[in-house]
Amino acid sequence: MTKGKLLVFSAPSGSGKTTIVKHLLAQKELNLEFSISCTSRSPREGEEHGKDYYFISLDEFKQHIKAENFLEWEEVYRDNFYGTLRSEVERIWAEGKNVIFDIDVAGGLRIKRKFPEETLAVFVKPPSIDELKIRLKKRSTESEDKINMRIAKASVELATAPQFDLIIKNYDLDTAKEEAYQLVKEFIKE
Repeated sequence: MTKGKLLVFSAPSGSGKTTIVKHLLAQKELNLEFSISCTSRSPREGEEHGKDYYFISLDEFKQHIKAENFLEWEEVYRDNFYGTLRSEVERIWAEGKNVIFDIDVAGGLRIKRKFPEETLAVFVKPPSIDELKIRLKKRSTESEDKINMRIAKASVELATAPQFDLIIKNYDLDTAKEEAYQLVKEFIKE
């Protein structure tokens, strides 16, 4: 099977990585397809199975782990597992497309280690932890406890930024989107 490129975008929640990934997907000349991750958590309002995530039960997730069906997986929060099915990447490559991931930091680094030549790993850095907290509160999708949990995790995630190929500082969203576009365009030409 011909391997395409793998474009990993990782960041703490609220950094803007999902917005950047959606922008890149809209640029048809990049020939990208989104890698839909599996998760054992419940869907948030507006999320669709098979579009945003494959929402599966905790038992199903653990069966996939046992069968070694994941390229990477992580228990991000207690009983909230996320992972990338090997079959998802193979499906996208079979279509002749490049795979783009919106994925947690640990998962992104695992993919980079498994496919070092094919992967561009990009860390999206928020302006500050305070700004991150403001963005998460504006979403109005989670409780104060969940937000505090995400902020605590963000400090750990920010420390991993130097392990990525590139860091995009998202101080201005339009600038960050354009920077991401140029980086991806250059990488997929190689």
